[in-house]
Amino acid sequence: MIVRPRPGALAILFALRGSILPQIAPRVIAITAVSCLVVATEQGWAHAIPLSAGIGPFTLIGLALSIFLSFRNNACYDRWWEARKVWGTLIVEVRGLARLLGALLPEDETRRRRCLKRLAGFTHALHARLRGRDAAVAAAPFLPEAERGRLPACASPADAALTNLAADLGAALRQGTLSDVSFGLIEQKLAGLSGVQAACERIQGTPLPFAYTLLLYRTAWLYCLLLPFGLAASLGWGTPVATALVAYTFFGLDALGDELEEPFGSAANDLPLDALLRIVDGVVQDALGEPVPPPLAPERYWLR
Repeated sequence: MIVRPRPGALAILFALRGSILPQIAPRVIAITAVSCLVVATEQGWAHAIPLSAGIGPFTLIGLALSIFLSFRNNACYDRWWEARKVWGTLIVEVRGLARLLGALLPEDETRRRRCLKRLAGFTHALHARLRGRDAAVAAAPFLPEAERGRLPACASPADAALTNLAADLGAALRQGTLSDVSFGLIEQKLAGLSGVQAACERIQGTPLPFAYTLLLYRTAWLYCLLLPFGLAASLGWGTPVATALVAYTFFGLDALGDELEEPFGSAANDLPLDALLRIVDGVVQDALGEPVPPPLAPERYWLR
């Protein structure tokens, strides 16, 4: 995610870090080249090849395309913002559970530390799955030796870490170390973590219908390719500039929507999952009495 102070009026015109321009530049250049060709043809063979289609049809199509772009980008941003709220909930639940484990298991230090490490294993496994990495490998360093070998066979290593954590606390309940009420408080936190996992999997596994992306992509290309025919007669050599601005807006919103639609990715405008994971690590290590790692800082305004 791009994290930077808002640049001044002049600097913002030339800011590229976090801009969508490098990604869409080839398309904008192609549209501008077509516009130049159309204007040259209109001015060189105006009577033989009448190219002016008038601006009226393009106004109506542009309005409809803008509304559709707005709908899709709002839907993509909702996915991005929901994913951020879900990870905020994860941090809240981890902090709450770490406090409960310290308060309810003060005399069972071994079990408390084991449960806290499983909590870190759960978060690392979830992070790895969302980023397309090996969740079993990510969780293994935090789990007891007996549980590591079973991770590759688990459908969800993150869920396996939570299951083993609950089983360990259930054993404490049967031994009398935890009361029914105390176990119920902890179970609420475990249910919250499970809900976070389910929400992340739902967001990742349910993208927007592909038909939306396909329809928008085709319409934007056709509109930008045909627009010079409506502007060439009235704007002349100003047509490439106007067409490039329209192409930058439409293609830029389309590309930005693609990034926001997959909030757990590693693009510049995706969520900073590495930084959020570092926060969770800090909570767990603080509860373990170990040195807390410093929060991740943006690298050239990019917080990963």
